[in-house]
Amino acid sequence: MERKVIVRADDLGYSDAVNVGIARTVHNGLINNVGVMVNMPTTMSGLAMIKDAGVCLGLHTVISAGRPLTNPKLIPSITNPDGTFRHSSDYRAAIHDFVDLNEVVLEIEAQYQKFVALVGRQPDYFEGHAVVSDNFVKGLEIVGERHHLNLLRFAAGPDSPSVLFKGKVLHVFMESMGKNYNPYETLKRAALAQYNDGYAMMACHPGYLDDYLLQHSSLTVPRTQEVAMLTDPQMQEWLERQQIKLIKYSEV
Repeated sequence: MERKVIVRADDLGYSDAVNVGIARTVHNGLINNVGVMVNMPTTMSGLAMIKDAGVCLGLHTVISAGRPLTNPKLIPSITNPDGTFRHSSDYRAAIHDFVDLNEVVLEIEAQYQKFVALVGRQPDYFEGHAVVSDNFVKGLEIVGERHHLNLLRFAAGPDSPSVLFKGKVLHVFMESMGKNYNPYETLKRAALAQYNDGYAMMACHPGYLDDYLLQHSSLTVPRTQEVAMLTDPQMQEWLERQQIKLIKYSEV
């Protein structure tokens, strides 16, 4: 029996090198879902690289990289004095949630409007980048409900991290920050997992490395490893032998 698995690429727009890596996984690999960071300088060039590729495009909402689309003076809880977003390490180190709900809703709304302006339609899916914050999640829910978006909602899974999407449970496989990460093994485990309530979902961050990424992201070498795995013909052949179909979010 054919199994269905979701594999997505996050961070389109993060940097030129990330864009090149993601484009390779779209045109010559396994990726058919791509999360877009709309606030970054290389967003438009990244979108141009995958134009007309037929992939699902998601809004990968950002409050921890680059500069906001909202005036930083209006959202001081999530920005630095120089007008950039606070780093993801600030969120991880915080004892209390410092994100102001009203402020973060302003920025999420601005990024949603920017996505629509760039792509010409609503995102196929909607979620957040890198940050665990109750008010960030609430903000995503508020904007998602306002525009009737397909939000990936956090859920408490008994066996693995999971999100709710269109009434289905998506069991998340995202192990790129782990020691001795092997993306081949992660995808194989996700592909062979069986769930009665939904699907396995592997979140990837494929890309190559450039100076901007090395200065701003703690996730580096695993990005290149994921490009290699996602464009490896042997991985495609293995999926075909196992009768595994990689589906888009629009097919859920």
